[in-house]
Amino acid sequence: MNRTAFDPGPLAEVSYNADGDRWTLVFAKSLKQPPERVWEALTDPAQLNEWAPYTSDRDLASTGEATLTMIDSEQSVDLHARVTRAEAPTVLEYSWGNDNLRWEVASEGDGTRLTLKHTVEGQDWIPKVAAGWHLCLFVAERLLDGDPMEPIRGEEAMEYGWQELHDEYADELGI
Repeated sequence: MNRTAFDPGPLAEVSYNADGDRWTLVFAKSLKQPPERVWEALTDPAQLNEWAPYTSDRDLASTGEATLTMIDSEQSVDLHARVTRAEAPTVLEYSWGNDNLRWEVASEGDGTRLTLKHTVEGQDWIPKVAAGWHLCLFVAERLLDGDPMEPIRGEEAMEYGWQELHDEYADELGI
């Protein structure tokens, strides 16, 4: 894909809430594919490798320990993860390092309403996380549409409008 012509599309529906010193981004997006297809993209290591900011050492469709390897440029960092809920194809919840992620997959017409609740340790992370997931889910949607592109990870995200997305999400969220 020509990076100069890249259009990340409209912002997702976002909000956030605070719980003590933890902050949760709520990021919602409609997808054309049915929940079962979306579930596979969220749990299957081969598909995660095609769009997510990390790879997984196992299928995430069952509870238990896992290692999610964050891919950031030339560096990769193994982070402990624990899948605490895996109710196919509707709820996937796991820790990832110090973060918690909850994916809710719901039928919406012929497609899916995907809602991510990503809990982080600081409010300043909320627009950063929103911009990152925006790009990752753009790539996931292309994968699900049968028109895959290379994952957008690490510093490369800057070439695909990450800073502009960050600023737009910060404005949208009032952060």
